[in-house]
Amino acid sequence: MTATKDIPTLAEASRAIAAGALSPIDLVDAALARVEEHDPDLFAFITLTADRARAAAAVADREIRAGRRIGPLHGIPFGLKDLYDVAGVRTTAHSHVLVDNVAKADSDATERLERAGMILLGKLATHEFALGAPNNELPFPCARNPWNTDHFAGGSSSGSGVAVAAGMLPLAMGTDTGGSVRLPAAYCGIVGLKPTYGRLSRRGIVPLSQSLDHAGPLTRTVEDCAMAMAVLAGHDKLDPSSASVPVSDYVAALGQGVAGKRIGYARAFNAEALIEPEEVAALEAALAVFERLGAEIVDVTLPSLEHLGAVMWSICSAEQFAIHQQDLRAHPHKYARVTRERLMIGAFVTGAEVAQAQRLRRVMTARIDAVLSGCDAILCAPIPAAAPALKDVDDGPWRKAQPITSGFNVSGHPGLCIPAGFAANGLPLSLQLVGKLFDEATLMAIGHAYEIEAGWHLKRPLQS
Repeated sequence: MTATKDIPTLAEASRAIAAGALSPIDLVDAALARVEEHDPDLFAFITLTADRARAAAAVADREIRAGRRIGPLHGIPFGLKDLYDVAGVRTTAHSHVLVDNVAKADSDATERLERAGMILLGKLATHEFALGAPNNELPFPCARNPWNTDHFAGGSSSGSGVAVAAGMLPLAMGTDTGGSVRLPAAYCGIVGLKPTYGRLSRRGIVPLSQSLDHAGPLTRTVEDCAMAMAVLAGHDKLDPSSASVPVSDYVAALGQGVAGKRIGYARAFNAEALIEPEEVAALEAALAVFERLGAEIVDVTLPSLEHLGAVMWSICSAEQFAIHQQDLRAHPHKYARVTRERLMIGAFVTGAEVAQAQRLRRVMTARIDAVLSGCDAILCAPIPAAAPALKDVDDGPWRKAQPITSGFNVSGHPGLCIPAGFAANGLPLSLQLVGKLFDEATLMAIGHAYEIEAGWHLKRPLQS
């Protein structure tokens, strides 16, 4: 087979289609060829909707040629973590429990992306119900890191991160309850955004924890992320958690840059998370880039990572058990061991503990708000180091180390992960920017300025 090339980024594809230099048909064919070449080793896809994609590409091509281009995303393929519903397509949550489940209606994200003219290429691997860990008990293989298939791709939006990093898709949707958009982005060397809680609708997404779940995009660049958010953001009256808050012009805001911005560096927070030297060096190199671009760097103090983690897992354990308790009692054998054990912990969380956790959640959210009142964004680590080997991934019932990212699920603040260099073993490192509630525009503007200056997004895996 002839080696395929990465398909273009969202912005590159959009400009090429607008100029008549690229057709949706050729783009979809290129994406499918890329999947055919690399997915047998990477296992990003659970369900490939090739016939549907080719038919939609033909329609998009005719419309664009006739001068009826809907917008900048028209004719470009995307993928969905296999928690998102697409009418007539199975939604399995990567589990034997839902392996035959066929969705009756589209998720809000599916509706919005297809209304913008985008073309679904398929459904992507996850950890079972967005909770488990890589294992051999599931109905489909677990996604592999394209930089080194012996290493972890991050979770739980693993297939989404792999598909984008490997150049199969320019955009994939994930979900993030404790870091599940940002961690695959960090470990796979791409961009991942967990927007503010309520900014994106979760209608039609299999839930894990109703008060902590977020939907979010994974892309190769911050510009691509902004283009996706321009379509995805907005109030959904059918989702009770959806916020009716005005949506910014995310793409236009990218030109703000960072000159005059204040960036808070969470030095103590990173130290508490036991960040390893290579990740520390990457963060400090990023600080130098921001200073060179005209930003002011100030040290900030965030709530204790230990306390944030305790709140996170008290609430999450109770909520995820409430969702799964009937299936756990009816057919526990259908869950992989690690998923079953992690879900069952929630049976032992008391109402008093949840009430205390919710009280502390409000206190710590207010403390993060206070920090952000004095700066435009917070810089901190999303991961302690580059991706661990798959054999070393924790699959115990209680995680030895809770994700560093999870504190901002507790508070609901937006978090953006961006490539920040590479470890000595060639695996990606990452930084996380955290912003004010519903101010994803400023967050992406700061991230975009860093990305262009640093250039880490230009290095990709699987390049011939």
